[in-house]
Amino acid sequence: MDPRRRRELTRYGAPAAFLAAVTIAVILIKAGLNSGSGSTTTVGLPPTTAATTTRPTTTKLVLTTPQSTTATTTETTTPGAEYYVVQSGDTLGSIAQKYSATVDELMTLNPGIDPTALRIGQRIRTK
Repeated sequence: MDPRRRRELTRYGAPAAFLAAVTIAVILIKAGLNSGSGSTTTVGLPPTTAATTTRPTTTKLVLTTPQSTTATTTETTTPGAEYYVVQSGDTLGSIAQKYSATVDELMTLNPGIDPTALRIGQRIRTK
């Protein structure tokens, strides 16, 4: 093979082969992490919580963990409680302003929340 041609193949072929290998490795790793579970799971986060309201004062929480397919049901009743579902762009301050409350009041009503890490769909008690 011509030395000039060989240098050209090495110059362009090596990076292309490296990118192809990295792409294949990423695809295989993602496939391995998602195999066996019907949904995408992020390591290090608490169990997923899905909430449905059966009555205005009764909340039914269904907790599932990535390791099991069974669900645990917990019912809580808080008379007169009102909740807000976090939307994109919401902050605890903006939610407090919507409900004529302070951030401290919302923190008291929701002791388990992190005001700097609100998640879309998260329920915040407002009263």
